[in-house]
Amino acid sequence: MATAFISVLSPDPVRHAESLTDWLRGEPALTGRVRPVGGAPVEGHLGVPLDTVSVLLGAGGPLTVLASCLRAWITQPRRSDVKLSIRREHGPAIEIDARRVDGEDLARLLRQALDEHQDPRA
Repeated sequence: MATAFISVLSPDPVRHAESLTDWLRGEPALTGRVRPVGGAPVEGHLGVPLDTVSVLLGAGGPLTVLASCLRAWITQPRRSDVKLSIRREHGPAIEIDARRVDGEDLARLLRQALDEHQDPRA
């Protein structure tokens, strides 16, 4: 099973990551698969900001649902300044810009970044 890590790149990444987490948790097919996670600790700070969302993926269905949910979330007008960096554990990241997102491209890019059968070191 693969895990998708979705980092929010925006002027307010923690708020947007919380919004994305809530959005994904509202999808019944992703119940119990979504949780916020923090980035690397910053020297001089207590704790880490929760600016990344992890989604546990299974075979087939959850990836399709995740693509649909991300497309709906990121294309809302109030998110035009948001970018998402999406990767699987030990895999390459793709970046999706809300200003340039297309539904077909989003699904294709997600499959490319999160495909379990693709060698992440290739």
